[in-house]
Amino acid sequence: MRKWLERRFALTPQGAAETMRAILASFLVSLSTYPPACLLLLVIDDFVFGRHRSVSFYIVLSVVILIVILLLLFLEYDCMYNATYRESANLRTEIADRLNKLPLSYFSKHDTSDLTQTIMADVDAIEHAMSHSIPKFVAFFFYFPILAVMLIGYDYKLGLAVILPIVLGYSLIALSKKVQIRMNRKYYLQLRENSESFQEAIENAQEIRSFGLSGPLRTKLDAQMEESEKLHLISEITSAVPLLSANIVMQLSLALVILLGVNMLMSGGISVLVLTAYIIAALKIKEAVETISENVSELYYLDARIERINAIRNAPVQAGEDAGISGCDIRLKDVTFSYNEDSPVLRGVTFDAAQDQVTALVGVSGCGKTSILRIISRLYDYDGGSVTIGGKDIKGISTSSLFEKISIVFQDVTLFNTSVMENIRLGSRDATDEQVREAARLANCEEFVSRLPEGYDTKIGENGITLSGGERQRLSIARAFLKDAPIIILDEIAAALDVENENKIQDSLNQLIAGKTVIIISHRLKSIENADQIVVISEGKVDAAGAHEELLGTSHVYQNLVKNAALAEKFMY
Repeated sequence: MRKWLERRFALTPQGAAETMRAILASFLVSLSTYPPACLLLLVIDDFVFGRHRSVSFYIVLSVVILIVILLLLFLEYDCMYNATYRESANLRTEIADRLNKLPLSYFSKHDTSDLTQTIMADVDAIEHAMSHSIPKFVAFFFYFPILAVMLIGYDYKLGLAVILPIVLGYSLIALSKKVQIRMNRKYYLQLRENSESFQEAIENAQEIRSFGLSGPLRTKLDAQMEESEKLHLISEITSAVPLLSANIVMQLSLALVILLGVNMLMSGGISVLVLTAYIIAALKIKEAVETISENVSELYYLDARIERINAIRNAPVQAGEDAGISGCDIRLKDVTFSYNEDSPVLRGVTFDAAQDQVTALVGVSGCGKTSILRIISRLYDYDGGSVTIGGKDIKGISTSSLFEKISIVFQDVTLFNTSVMENIRLGSRDATDEQVREAARLANCEEFVSRLPEGYDTKIGENGITLSGGERQRLSIARAFLKDAPIIILDEIAAALDVENENKIQDSLNQLIAGKTVIIISHRLKSIENADQIVVISEGKVDAAGAHEELLGTSHVYQNLVKNAALAEKFMY
């Protein structure tokens, strides 16, 4: 049963085990509602048949029943609510851990808002179901058959009068399952689309305003909200109609028991005590099914959310074993890669990047340079060929082991809403404040950090919103200095730097790259003329590789790149 709970409700093993305890507690609580009814029957028996049990007997029995019920209610609360909070934390942690193991390609195909909603809203929905619906619903399906057998076994006519309306009512709910799930899924997907649209609007507020798109955007968002409200109403009606119909049918249980029971009582077929017992049973079941029928609709509501969580769980992760890397020579052989199956980006790329050397990748925009860097750092996995570091295929090395050896500075910098000090310290979490300051000095950060209100302790806003593009880039470079990894990957690091700062960074890089494997992309060809090796990429293939002077005589692609770069430098507005 534990495995079924894990699969059906996307629970962790611990959450499924605790849910089983909650089911047992709910089952016992359901049974505990009958001892007070039995006590009432004993009182009726005394009055009807003249038996005279002592008052102390009833007092002791009442106290015992009350204590047992209170203990069971406390147990149920602990199992359902406290366990729920633990499971919601565990489930979110599990999803986050899983996301941490997924390749970057997964995130390029899934919106951030969608993943955020899964971690927060979807887990929140499961949390609510765990504390209100799942235990009671499952417990009912253990408790109801036992009660049905007892009622039918003692008197099948009265038993069927109690049970049949309940079975018919649930049949109506079950028959509407597919319709409910389909409409709930439509509403769920529309909410996701709304979330993505609002996030996009917030992130691109500057562009939207500068291009005068506020009006059209508002119209689009209003239309989406109208559509979501429409789907919400339809989904509620789809759930409410079967639920109300089922409840009406299930209400017949009490009426049938009374009508049939009175008739049997008048004909002498049963006693008053038996009739009372069946009426009480019908009342108890009626109370239970009214709650459970609402729980069924909530469980149907969960289906789309459970599918999304399981999709993350089942997404393929990057395999590999923790392993030491002795050498840092990088070799690519016949590497192929595509972001989408029908659009190949790399077509048989082959070159070596030797240790103690600087290898520069050049080519027109979109030729595949950044894709090569992403593959070497295993942010993406290549499709064919091989990539080795120190003679080991990187697909056999765990990403954690690989990332220990690589420092990456991409053109698009990501910073966190914390201090300058902590943003740089991401390069090495164990670094001292003095080591962080030294890395900042090497990356030429001191000049702008000294102007900040609190220096290195200044919070820089979400993604460094309070800093300029060049300042953000220099913080990213400082991380690489601090990490001091044997392999350094630099992707257009000078794109947001002015000439003065670029020259200072170049001087610092000369200190950083000594004895290391360096792969760099730069559109400023002057900055890479002295690289040990320049690899020219054209349309996803290696056109040529060699030193600057050599390539000027052998590669038409490189000649055009140099010619266009010279024209760009001479261009004047």
